[in-house]
Amino acid sequence: ESHFQLLLDPGAMTKVATAASLGLLGAGAYGSMAFTAGTGRAASAASQHLRKGVAQSRGQSSGTWALGVAATAMTTGALSVSRRDALKRAARSSVACKATATATAAAKKLTTPSDLLNGTDIFIFDCDGVIWRGDSLIPGIPNVLDKLRAAGKTLFFVTNNSTKSRAGYKGKFSSLGLDVKPEEIFSSSFAAAAYLEQTKFKNTGKKVYVIGEKGIGEELDLIGVPWFGAEADKDKAPNMGSGGKVDVDETVGAVIVGFDRHINYHKLQYAQLCLNEIPGCQFIATNLDRVTHLTDAQEWAGNGTMVGAMKGCTGREPTLVGKPAPLMIDYIAEKYGIADRSRICMVGDRLDTDIAFGRNNGLKTCLTLSGVTSEPELLDQVPRKAGTEGIQPEFYVDTINDFVA
Repeated sequence: ESHFQLLLDPGAMTKVATAASLGLLGAGAYGSMAFTAGTGRAASAASQHLRKGVAQSRGQSSGTWALGVAATAMTTGALSVSRRDALKRAARSSVACKATATATAAAKKLTTPSDLLNGTDIFIFDCDGVIWRGDSLIPGIPNVLDKLRAAGKTLFFVTNNSTKSRAGYKGKFSSLGLDVKPEEIFSSSFAAAAYLEQTKFKNTGKKVYVIGEKGIGEELDLIGVPWFGAEADKDKAPNMGSGGKVDVDETVGAVIVGFDRHINYHKLQYAQLCLNEIPGCQFIATNLDRVTHLTDAQEWAGNGTMVGAMKGCTGREPTLVGKPAPLMIDYIAEKYGIADRSRICMVGDRLDTDIAFGRNNGLKTCLTLSGVTSEPELLDQVPRKAGTEGIQPEFYVDTINDFVA
């Protein structure tokens, strides 16, 4: 079995309908995404895709399932297709997702843990701002995780931070005294590699140029996709004198943009030349997080900064593989045979990634105030950050210590 191979069965999938999301962006090159969204509750969305140019969809989504740029579908048709065929179509399309899921009901502060725990079998935790801040463990976390496991809960950790591979994150968990299995960890660096494997990128014989850190490269190595850039280019500077130019490798077939603490003008110039001048070169973003937790003292500019720079010089929208795009939850649901997503709870500190990820994909949602979102902001007592308007979790807590209080 391939390293990232989804565990499929020949059973019939949910009904298929085509629609476009309320938060329509211009879809990236090669079109939009089709992914399973859970048995009996949602359906795959498929839009026409063009070999060159930009595919767009129009329509109106219904319910709370909005998968961003691509398409959103509800179970309205009677057409049944196999999971294998649906995932093959998903793999041939691009993912581009915007946080559009909203809820009208106000979030409820969790004061009685059983209100959440009794209806939840699986917890998916974000990491930065939930489990740790920077390199500092949030107090009480080991006790919480131990008690949840003792209660029979299954735990996964899904992070948008691409600076580490899953092996790298296993090392971080261990360094903080947390016993977490490698198979419980999913990062956006993994998601980028999984997407390339699903789309059979390796078969093209092309390379990947990386803006980012070693986590992306480590995951690409595991699937045998050649890449360059990243930390090897951190000290490079382009010749901007008379006649100066940057020469690019014409065999680059994709640019992956992840969080990069060594971003520089050479990387930006190299990436924009690939995207603007090499026909068919894919633009892939690990995440669009505006800010991140590098230290526990303050927030720092996130990967949205790097992706925004590339959007600005190419006019293109990226294929998004991290939250709130559905790739990682679809992988987890298929691999572990999870049929009822309503018994999964997504726990995170960001409205536009974590909570949107949960709501878009049929999960329960719980916001923790230990990260980037404050209680006044959640309760609309102060203005919301752009892109978070109307997105509400079902529950919120000060920290996840409230799960076992």
